[in-house]
Amino acid sequence: MTTIAEELAAWALGVRAERVPPEVRRAAARHLLDALGNAVAGARAGAADAAVRTASAMGPGDALVIGHPGRVSRSAAALANGVLIHALDFDDTHAGGLVHASAPVVPVVLAEGGEVSGAEALTALAIGLETICRLGAAAPHGFHAVGLHATAACGVFAAALTAARLRGLTVDETVNALGIAGSRASGLLEFLNTGSSTKQLHPGFAASDGLTAAALAAAGATGPSTVFEGEYGLYRALARRDADRPAILDSLGERWEATRITVKPYPACQLMHAQLDAAHKARAELGAVEDVRGIDEVVVEAHPDAASIVCAPGKETPRSAYDAKFSLPWSVAAMLLDGQVTVATYDRIDRPEVLALAARVRTEVVDFGGVAADQPGRIRVRTASGTTVSAEVPRSGGGPDDPDLDRLVSAKALGNLGPGGEEIVAAALGLADAPSTAALLGALSLSARGGISTFKGSDHDEL
Repeated sequence: MTTIAEELAAWALGVRAERVPPEVRRAAARHLLDALGNAVAGARAGAADAAVRTASAMGPGDALVIGHPGRVSRSAAALANGVLIHALDFDDTHAGGLVHASAPVVPVVLAEGGEVSGAEALTALAIGLETICRLGAAAPHGFHAVGLHATAACGVFAAALTAARLRGLTVDETVNALGIAGSRASGLLEFLNTGSSTKQLHPGFAASDGLTAAALAAAGATGPSTVFEGEYGLYRALARRDADRPAILDSLGERWEATRITVKPYPACQLMHAQLDAAHKARAELGAVEDVRGIDEVVVEAHPDAASIVCAPGKETPRSAYDAKFSLPWSVAAMLLDGQVTVATYDRIDRPEVLALAARVRTEVVDFGGVAADQPGRIRVRTASGTTVSAEVPRSGGGPDDPDLDRLVSAKALGNLGPGGEEIVAAALGLADAPSTAALLGALSLSARGGISTFKGSDHDEL
């Protein structure tokens, strides 16, 4: 029997751009645009300055860093752009795999896609998105349960496969690239216990390491073809389970998980988006400001797999802005008080009124079944005046079945991109019909020369 890596390699190199279903091309373009907008917003906020400075110090090259006027090596650009896309935790999530799909893959397309058609670049992106989604969904909550970030553990393989496709590697070389990438699969979740921001770096590491793995394979380095199912392969070593071959390979190229990725309306952990949507509904029903400020108690239901990440003891008093993005009590309190959660929400985590309300938010762990990122949102609010409000949503907004998805993506991107963003929107959404990626890369370069990096500290207008 062929190995999983051999099957993935043969599929990824054999996909013909013209045979990719239209809905898959549209999804890939949508997530490309969302990722670029998130990166620009991250550059504007200075949220990835350390990664950008580090990439610049790694030496010159031919690859762009979003929001930065210079050119650096491709691996350095992949590092910086992966961090930029993920820095605000505003980037997309595949619920089944609990992975940020675009952040490890889009940087590889930007770095390696300069000499291919727009359709080929978009096809490589779709392949990368499909790969990370399937690898993550083959071990639901498996990586997180042992303290690893699934985006990092699975993203390096998606990045390697994307780079292999764009570089024109052979099947054997691509299998080696996947095998090499396995030795870079990691991503510790210890940041949850300290409030540090190492999670921001994970997609950048994955993108850069995946690209490097493909380059090493092209130069003759080898890796184990059993990197997924082997005794010391990805799943047994890092998720403590056997590889689920059918989950990874069944209907590959026919059923596309890349069309099942959620776009985030809020720059915070996906595991509390449904609760934020429910809190938004409750806020509208409360109406009077005095009722909001006089809330006695808030009860929010949470999936068991989400509880340890966003509802753990002490989460009501976040230690940093990044920590607040993983605090259900604090973020729900901000939503109830402000009626919105934006990038600017997390600029001040010491607001007394938010901290006071967060202390009155109680979570109930409820096993809804299914995966945590596709849970319903349920909230009950009781005020001092005797008003009681309950609100519920079946799942978070921004998902593939959200009828308002296209409007959300466009509005969010334009808000994130700022002045002149229309050119990037047009280039990203029209990439399938473009002769090359030149127009997209040119629009990003013009934005950098226009001063994206000077946006730091300016007012935010994101959704």
